[in-house]
Amino acid sequence: MSAQNPGPRRDTRGIVDAADLFAHVRFRRHEPAPALRPYLEHYWLIDWDLAEPYASHVVPHPSVNLVFQRYDDGRPDFLELSGVGLALATRKLSGRGRVCGIQFRPGGFRPFAPGFAVSTWTDRVVAADPVFPHADPAAVLSPERDEDRVAALDAFLLALDPRPDPQAELAMELVDRVRHDRTLRRVDVLAREAGLSARSLQRLFAAWVGVGPKWVVLRYRIHEALDHAESAESVDWALLAADLGYADQAHLVRDFTATLGVPPSALRAGASRA
Repeated sequence: MSAQNPGPRRDTRGIVDAADLFAHVRFRRHEPAPALRPYLEHYWLIDWDLAEPYASHVVPHPSVNLVFQRYDDGRPDFLELSGVGLALATRKLSGRGRVCGIQFRPGGFRPFAPGFAVSTWTDRVVAADPVFPHADPAAVLSPERDEDRVAALDAFLLALDPRPDPQAELAMELVDRVRHDRTLRRVDVLAREAGLSARSLQRLFAAWVGVGPKWVVLRYRIHEALDHAESAESVDWALLAADLGYADQAHLVRDFTATLGVPPSALRAGASRA
């Protein structure tokens, strides 16, 4: 199985009201060094200088993120490990600051921390020092040029000497199938195609992705529904629910509301007012 990364994502799936976020911060993505691309989605860099506080909202991907952070509130630079988030993530920004994030492909993080199942950090945001004691946040955050920050991120990860692992490759490949094949909706079908029992598939995902395969299927459905809610001029929710494999429109609306805290109609109304 191939674990090649096609490059940084160009879409904004998962970001709630991406246009509003980009109006408040300077956001960009960069590709890592070739040796790291099988494991990473991309690097993401954000800088801001805000006159008023601002809150961003993201429906997380099934990915682990390492985030180097700098704020102008007197705290020293620091590195956080953010496991797969199960619910809407809200980040409040104020003053001046910058972050340099590493988003790993689902299944691609464990080669950098092989002693831990990825489920160890699911739905947790923790200081990364115990896992990466030699990280130097200032080395990543101090350069002004993006290319120098990217080089520092590359150096940090390459020093960890990730090794190819068949289980990581399998996990990444299976999540890619779920992400891109909208007809793949059942866990038993995914297990059969992978040549695994349902229990073995669950163990693989817990150890290497951090969440179960059914959760991954549902999360990518919600991403697509959010994309439609914010970008389409009109949405036939019954048709979209059927297209995404839901039993009916009500089921889709329940999942959407449980994840984002508001129904699709609220986002549509907000987009119309904007």
